[in-house]
Amino acid sequence: MKATIVYDYQAFLLQEYGGISRYFYELASRISQAEHFSTRVIAPAYINQYLNNLNPHYLTGFLVPPIRRTVRIRSTINREVTRFALSLIRPDLVHETYYASERLAAKKTKIITTIHDMIPEKFSELFPPSHPIPLLKKKSIIRADCIICVSENTRKDVLERFNVDPQNVFVTHLGCSLNPLPQKAVKTEQVFRPYILYVGHREGYKNFSGFLKAFTRSKLLKKDFKIICFGATPFSQAEMHQFSSYNLSVAQIQHLSGDDTVLASLYANASALVYPSLYEGFGIPPLEAMSYNCPVVCSDSSSIPEVVGNAAELFNPYEPESITNALERVLYVSDRTQALIRLGTERVKQFTWENCVEKTCAIYASLL
Repeated sequence: MKATIVYDYQAFLLQEYGGISRYFYELASRISQAEHFSTRVIAPAYINQYLNNLNPHYLTGFLVPPIRRTVRIRSTINREVTRFALSLIRPDLVHETYYASERLAAKKTKIITTIHDMIPEKFSELFPPSHPIPLLKKKSIIRADCIICVSENTRKDVLERFNVDPQNVFVTHLGCSLNPLPQKAVKTEQVFRPYILYVGHREGYKNFSGFLKAFTRSKLLKKDFKIICFGATPFSQAEMHQFSSYNLSVAQIQHLSGDDTVLASLYANASALVYPSLYEGFGIPPLEAMSYNCPVVCSDSSSIPEVVGNAAELFNPYEPESITNALERVLYVSDRTQALIRLGTERVKQFTWENCVEKTCAIYASLL
């Protein structure tokens, strides 16, 4: 008889798209095909687009529009319907998809939580004192029978901060799942070239300002390369003032947003990806870049070296000179560029959803 695994609604209520919901979608859809497990996502009213691709047989819920003023009522509906559904299904395991204040499953049901990073704890000065995540995360960890971390570095941070049994804390690396390009790279209109690509949020610990300092201190880089930033948030007025202070014109730095096809094309055509983050729980963009033969120049901090191995040029993110030197070593030395592309092609093969699912199934089995 198959063991029943339930994934709750939380990530699918919070994200239309995003790394956390993608992780749980991949687990739910792939583990449903496993010999010893059956899966179900209970998301009574969700906004997540990935679930549209999930077999309806494995899903309880329906898609609703992401209207901001309805968040509280949607949360209440999801919580109460999920509690009722769990009492009927009586699953063997519930894998909570985010950090919740209370347990919804029966006491005899085993609970699993996944810790993606310790950013609010490591960079508390960047968050208001009332920020709810640290407390909710602590409650989730205390409640869990098993904790999965997405990197060894995150596991180390969890064990340093929380009094939990190390034997109950496991690591499963994420998969790299950006869809491959069509037969050739999609042409992105009005893109500066050649360019250094930056992907993601730009504030705080992401250290985008550190990259700008490093870029503008090099006459070579400023003369020969543009910067393209990909992400949902356009440049703010404060950022525009910052660009002016570094004598960067609108002809040198550009913001773009779009779907995975646009991002894939940007990776495929970039001279390099720069990833200057001070801290990451895992770090997907370097792997995505490697999968499109884009050389990676990135921080030597937190989980990032664990992910990129020897397939990236590393720098100290706290030292602009180190960032500058690393960029120049890659962008002006063809042999190094080609070596990183070759190494990256092999490195990314180690991070698949198949590997993630295999390790997760082993963890589930250990709890039964």
